[in-house]
Amino acid sequence: MTRLVLGSASAGRLTVLRQAGVEPLVRVSGVDEDAVVARLGPDASTDDVVCALARAKAERVAGELDGGVAADCIVLGCDSMLRLDGRLCGKPGSADAAVSQWRLMGGRSGQLHTGHCLLRLSDGEITHRECQSACTTVHFAAPTDAELRAYVASGEPLKVAGGFTLDGLGGWFVDGIDGDPSNVIGVSLPLLRSMVRRVGLSVAALWAASPGLSP
Repeated sequence: MTRLVLGSASAGRLTVLRQAGVEPLVRVSGVDEDAVVARLGPDASTDDVVCALARAKAERVAGELDGGVAADCIVLGCDSMLRLDGRLCGKPGSADAAVSQWRLMGGRSGQLHTGHCLLRLSDGEITHRECQSACTTVHFAAPTDAELRAYVASGEPLKVAGGFTLDGLGGWFVDGIDGDPSNVIGVSLPLLRSMVRRVGLSVAALWAASPGLSP
């Protein structure tokens, strides 16, 4: 049976897939994201950036799979970034950066872009490649200074794109979204469904390969 390999360390992406009845094999790519972005140059669009990162992750993971897995699998690489006022916001990385970012975001709206790259592997060779992005508009609340300090102290916003989550502590400070909520968490199920079909598989096939979670 064709297994789904998730090339990401994101707990949010893993949870989305598990809740949708799929138990992926998780392989972390270790891609140097800053180097990929630097090669694209300053004029690259948001969609180009997240798709390039997703592709780099998927291809790195595909090249490191053992023969048994690579004989029949699909590899999914993803990357997310928030666009606010023409500026790309990735993972803040530090408490000071997270605070500064939230002071810009509070009470405003941004676009969360997630790049998806899906590789179909058969007998160790890539036979099909799909790369697309999805975008969801997120409307942010304005946390008080005390709320913001407590949120940043939790460590959550330091490690996630845009410095927030929809499915964690950050959900308190999201007033609403326009579009696909799973995309904000890190993998768009509607987009992934379409991509899976184009590589000749189906959601039912993914369920069948995850007997412990399938409906």
